[in-house]
Amino acid sequence: MMDIGVTAYGVYVPRYRMERKVVSQAMGWLNPAGMPGEKAVANYDEDSITMAVAASKDCLDAARVEAIYFATTTHPYHEGEGAAIISTALGFAPQIRTADFGNSLRSAVSALVLASETVSGGGAESVLVCAADSRLSRPGTANELIFGDAAGAVTVGRDGVIAGLRGSYSVSYDFPDYRRPASDLYVHSVEDRFIREEGYAKFIHEAISGLFARYGVKAQDFAKVGFPCLHAGQYGGIGKRLGFQPEQMQAPLLAAIGEMGVASPLVLLAGMLDEAKPGDNLLLAGYGNGAGALWFTVTEAIGKVKNRGKLARSIARRKELTSYQKYLGFRGILPIDKGDLGSNPPTQLPLLWRERKSMLGLVGSRCRKCGTPQYPPQNVCVNPECGAVNEMDDYPFSEKGARLFSYTADSIAFTLDPPFLFGLIDFEGGGRFVFEVTDCGPEEIKAGMPLAMSFRKKFDDSLRGIKGYFWKAVPAQG
Repeated sequence: MMDIGVTAYGVYVPRYRMERKVVSQAMGWLNPAGMPGEKAVANYDEDSITMAVAASKDCLDAARVEAIYFATTTHPYHEGEGAAIISTALGFAPQIRTADFGNSLRSAVSALVLASETVSGGGAESVLVCAADSRLSRPGTANELIFGDAAGAVTVGRDGVIAGLRGSYSVSYDFPDYRRPASDLYVHSVEDRFIREEGYAKFIHEAISGLFARYGVKAQDFAKVGFPCLHAGQYGGIGKRLGFQPEQMQAPLLAAIGEMGVASPLVLLAGMLDEAKPGDNLLLAGYGNGAGALWFTVTEAIGKVKNRGKLARSIARRKELTSYQKYLGFRGILPIDKGDLGSNPPTQLPLLWRERKSMLGLVGSRCRKCGTPQYPPQNVCVNPECGAVNEMDDYPFSEKGARLFSYTADSIAFTLDPPFLFGLIDFEGGGRFVFEVTDCGPEEIKAGMPLAMSFRKKFDDSLRGIKGYFWKAVPAQG
């Protein structure tokens, strides 16, 4: 399978980080055992779908994608395909194949193996595999300290392979570690030590040892190895039992992000690829209902990857969330009275359907006569010197750079992260519209600042079971 493998990769870590001591100070009377470092926290307008879109945008540089596989255990819908939403947000044609993978922390590894088999069987030239999680545990539990939010994405294909998939091995068990009923927000689990010793330690060891035996390789043959784990000390212990030296162990990111659930393998793979050299063998494992191990070999094409160091930059982009109560509000754990200003009118589903490209894909129009871009899409050209009627082509704005022309910080309009920031945005190449600005405080925003567009939650119509998505502006990186 060496001719098939990863052709591009992306990663996304939310901007907010909460030091674990903030949680301990608020809830330590229930769970006095502390944990060092911090955890990544999705903003109030982020979820597994929006994070998956962000990670996917980070790796879709001219990729010809014919299928999208989305893995998560924290899907916003129990019925309704997330991959279809992601496909529309990324601007793909309706003919693309989409599928969701869930219910197991190992689902991203399963999706990656299936993607390689899809390409191998001729079902698609390139498959996007994206994974994201934002897991919740009841306040005061150990898992509340451990879990962190993140997303990763890779494209799998034959052309431009940067890390060829050499082989895989998996084991499956109905192990009673984590469970979340459909009616519950929170992940339930058995005692932490039992999960570590009977789950992670044994299943990951079995999967990697099985890969060694199947392909006749050993620990010394690999430049890097990475796998999910709940404890940094145990992470090194598992690696040592398998024969790996400390310098071969990819940083587990527990102190910087937390345990990332389904996203863990793809984020760890991004960290490996950021520093890999041609010829390096990489070993990646995923945990959940057993474990799965994957063997990659890095090719010369790794030198052509633009902007490596993606994981380090994503981790470095951070702002501290110092209020535990604010975190509870973000996650919907703390009931907050939104008042009349925060209430949503009835969602017009037929309108959302008709305008799906412009709302989910941020697709506007461009005049064939004069070339003027405009958002939202128009039938009549806004250029006063043109005025052409029904002479429009679709024009996507989501990847366009932008600058903030003017802005308002509204302290009356409701938002979980006040004040409510919005501004008039000028796109590079033309086009202007008013967008909400997020991941930015009033002390950071200023006219003329460069912006990028980010797919976010816009509203939650809980009465009708609808999650509303749209695009917001965020400060541009780099």
